[in-house]
Amino acid sequence: MDVPTTVTTALEDRPIAGATCLEAGAGVGNTTAGLLAADAARVYAVTNDANHASTVSERVGRREVDRTAVLEADLRDLPLASNSVDVITAHGLCNVLTPQALERVATELTRVAAAGCHLVVDDYEPLPADAAVRELFALENAVAELVGGRPHLTFYPATMLRRLFAGHGWTFDRERTLLDPVPWTRRHLEAHAAVARAGAEELPTELREPLLADLEDLVAAIGEESVGEMYSIAMRFSD
Repeated sequence: MDVPTTVTTALEDRPIAGATCLEAGAGVGNTTAGLLAADAARVYAVTNDANHASTVSERVGRREVDRTAVLEADLRDLPLASNSVDVITAHGLCNVLTPQALERVATELTRVAAAGCHLVVDDYEPLPADAAVRELFALENAVAELVGGRPHLTFYPATMLRRLFAGHGWTFDRERTLLDPVPWTRRHLEAHAAVARAGAEELPTELREPLLADLEDLVAAIGEESVGEMYSIAMRFSD
């Protein structure tokens, strides 16, 4: 299984071998693959998205089924015992959580953490004001707010996440840069545009049509852009 460099860099200084690990927000399983490659004893890959759960299961395959459990569940209510996990990862998770959801997830991750647990959070600093992709993400958020009453993306500074988890008993260990700048490729931007398009379909015509027109103009104008920073922070838990 191919593992992105951002994942290997984030995990390389953590004691993964022989550990029971949780990938919080499994996505397509990049960190699950990284944890397995680093000889984790057990990996719980948790996502609330059925398509992602299926993708991770297929990616893991039969070879690693004994070491992996793909769980379709809400991170705010994990189907795991308290004090049961040695390493927790959240790779690109926090930016898709509202502040309220983030607080509840932090509480739940703390509940399942064993004494001495390592937590690795990889995410994105807020984008510069002059970043073109910032306009695309703002439009994606506008659609999400109109449809569901909450934004789809929130970019949290590393300092804010450090303070959040410190309030739950985690001690800061280290911070490193994974990407600077972040390459927002055409494929990445099209994926965000697709989310906005799908949401816009639920809006009345008088709202949907101008939003979709602006969306297509933005995607065409941006093309791709390298801007912003992806960071990795690591913390330890003492109960």
